[in-house]
Amino acid sequence: MAESVTPSNPLANSISLNGEEINQSVPTIPTIDTGIVPTHTTTITNQPVTDENGTKAICKYCKSMFSYAGKGASTSYLWRRSSSCLQRRLHVAAQKKQPLIPFQPSNSSVNPFVTPGARYSQEKMRQIIATAIMVHEHPFSIVEDEVWMWGFQYANSEFHKISRKTARSDCLAIYEAEKKQLKALLQGVRKISLTTDMWRSSHQIVEYMVFTGHFIDAGWNLQKRVLSFVQVPAPRRGIDVADAIFKCLKTWGIENKVFSVSVDNASYNDSCLRALKDTISDNNSLPVGGSLFHVRCCAHILNLLVQDGLGKIKDIIHKVRESVKYVNFNDSRFKTFVEIAENKRLKEKKLIIDCPTRWNSTYNMLSVALKFKSVFPVYKEREPHYNYEPSSEDWRKVEKICKLLKVFNLATHVISGSEYPTANLYLPEVWRVKQVIDDAIEDRDSFMRKMATSMKEKFDKYWGECNMVMSLACVLDPRCKLHVIKFCFPLIYKPEHVAAENIEKVKNTLQEMYDEYAEKYHGETIISGVNTNSLVASSNVVSSEISGIDEMLNMVREKEAIHPTKSELEVYLDESAYIPEGNSKSFSALEWWKNNSLKFKVLSKMAADILAIPVSTVASESSFCAGGRVIDEYRSRLNQESIEALICGGDWLRNKYGLKKKPKEQITEAFALQVEHSVLKLIDVPLEKNQDQASQDNPKQNNL
Repeated sequence: MAESVTPSNPLANSISLNGEEINQSVPTIPTIDTGIVPTHTTTITNQPVTDENGTKAICKYCKSMFSYAGKGASTSYLWRRSSSCLQRRLHVAAQKKQPLIPFQPSNSSVNPFVTPGARYSQEKMRQIIATAIMVHEHPFSIVEDEVWMWGFQYANSEFHKISRKTARSDCLAIYEAEKKQLKALLQGVRKISLTTDMWRSSHQIVEYMVFTGHFIDAGWNLQKRVLSFVQVPAPRRGIDVADAIFKCLKTWGIENKVFSVSVDNASYNDSCLRALKDTISDNNSLPVGGSLFHVRCCAHILNLLVQDGLGKIKDIIHKVRESVKYVNFNDSRFKTFVEIAENKRLKEKKLIIDCPTRWNSTYNMLSVALKFKSVFPVYKEREPHYNYEPSSEDWRKVEKICKLLKVFNLATHVISGSEYPTANLYLPEVWRVKQVIDDAIEDRDSFMRKMATSMKEKFDKYWGECNMVMSLACVLDPRCKLHVIKFCFPLIYKPEHVAAENIEKVKNTLQEMYDEYAEKYHGETIISGVNTNSLVASSNVVSSEISGIDEMLNMVREKEAIHPTKSELEVYLDESAYIPEGNSKSFSALEWWKNNSLKFKVLSKMAADILAIPVSTVASESSFCAGGRVIDEYRSRLNQESIEALICGGDWLRNKYGLKKKPKEQITEAFALQVEHSVLKLIDVPLEKNQDQASQDNPKQNNL
C-alpha cells in the first residue's frame, strides 16, 4: 500500500481544485509523466530509496513515498492516481497558465500590487506584508502567527514563511525607498509650512517630537506628510527643540523653503521659534520679515476659551456627568432608563459620558442628556438612590450653554478638520465665535454673562491683535477678497478706529508681500499679461542700422506719456468677487488659483504658499495616536529607527495608496495620556508633576 507524508498545514487537508474535492489525509500518488518510474532522478521523482520495507519512489512535489516494483513493472496504478498530487497539479497549472487580458475591475479599489499575467513572486509578497504592517500598525510578530501563514500557503503553495526580523528589515527598506521618493518630491516644492509638537510615551521614558510638512504639489493639491518622529534628549529647552527642528530640516534639504511653523501655546515654543527664525533667516529671507513665521494653534486657543467658560458652571456639569455615570453603571439601571425613554417615544436610546479634558466631548454629553431631560424626573421616582437629578433651572442653563458651545464645536471641526482645509476658511469661524461671545455678554442671565466674560478675556489675549495669516488667506479667497475683512473686523476689533487700523495693516502687508514675490520670481511686475520691462527695453534699442519708421516711433514714445499700469494684485482686487454655483463646501480656492495661474502668474504662487499654512497642530498631534498604538506595552522596547520607520512610513504609504486609518475609539488611553501631557506643557508644569493634578489645574484639549 502506498505511503504518504502528512502535510504540516492543516488547512490544506481538504482543498477544492477546479470543482473537485481533494482530501490530502488520504495517501496521494504523484503523476508520472513517462509512465515508468525510473531508477534515476527525473523531473517528477527523486532517486528511489531502499529500506527494510523495500524500494520506494519519492515524489519531487509532495515528497510522498510509493511502492516501486522495479524496472519493467506495471505503472498503470500510478496513472490512475496521478491527479491526486496537488502540488504537481499546481505546478503544471502555473507552467501552462494562459496570459491574462490586462482588464481592470470597474470598482475603485484596484489592487496596486497585482500585475495581470505576472507570476508569483516571494519578494513582492514580502513587500505586501511589510506594507500592511506599516499601514495598519501591526506588530512585526504578526508574520509568526500560524493561521495567517497557513492562509498564505493555501493561497499559494510557493509562499515561504518569514521571520519578524525579516519583516522589520523589509519595513526599513520600504521606509528608505519612500523617503528617497519624498525627498525628490520636496525638491520641487517652492515653500513648505510645518507643524510640530512634543509627546511622551506612557511606555517609554523618552519624549518624541513629531514634525509634519504641508505644501502644495505640482497639481495644486494640498499635501501633508509626517517628516520625522524623533526623540528629543533632555534638557528640552526652547533652543534644544529649535536645534532638533533645524537638524530635521537639513536632513530633508528644505531649510531654505520654510514658510511658517505652527505650534501650540506652550511657553518654550516662543523661545524655540525665535531661535529657529534667526537660524533660518541667516540662510534665507523669510516673507514679510518673518511676520508670518510663528503661527499659534487656533484649536488650542478655542479650547482655552471654552475651558475657562465651563469652569464657571462646573456644578451643573457635575450633576449631568454623575447622572450619566449612575444610569450607565449596570444593566438594570440602564434598562429602566431605556424603558422610560421608550414610553416617552424618544428616539435616542443611550447617554454618553465625557472625557473631562476634552470640552467637545463634554458638549456632546450635555447635548445628548438634554434630549432626556423629561426622563430623569420619572427615573428619580423609580430609583430611590439616584441623587443627581438636575433641576428644571439646570436644564434651562444647559440648553443655553449648548447653544453657545455649538458654534465653538462647528468652528473646531473646520479648524481641526481631518481633511486639513486651506487657511481661507478660518477667519469667518473666528468671527462667529466672537459674535456669540458678545451676544452672551449681553444675555439677561448672570451665569451666561459670567461665562462669556471669561471667554472674552482669553479671546482678547490671543486674538486681540490682527491674525495676519487668517486675514491674508481670506483676502486671497476669490469669493471674499477685501469684503470679508471689512465686514468682520469691525465686529472682532473694537472700537472702529482699531478695526480700520487692522484693515490697513492687512492691505499693507499684502502689498509688501506681493512686491517681494514679484521681485523674486520675475524681477518685474506682470501687467495684464504684458511685460513692462520689455516695453522699456524696446524703447531704448540701440542699433547702427535703424530705419526711418523706427526712429520716428522712438520720437513718438518720448512724446507720449506712458499710462500707469496695474499689478496683478490690483487687478485681482478690482475684479468682482467670484460667486460659485451650488454649495460653497464644494468650492476649492486652490482649484480656482490653479485655473487662473496663467493670468496671475506671481499672485498665484503667493496664494498657494499662504493657503497651505495650517493654523492648527492637529496634523502633528494625530501622529501621537499612532505613536500610542505603535509603542504599546508589548512593543515598548522598539528602537528609534523602527519607531520612525513605522510611523512616518505608514503615513507616506497611506498617502501613496489613498488609504485612511480605520476609525478608532474616540477616547483611547493613548489619546488621554497625550492630552494630559499637553496640559503640562501648556501651563509650564514640570514633567515630573502628577499628570492628574496638572489636568485639573488647566486642562487642554486636542480636537482630532
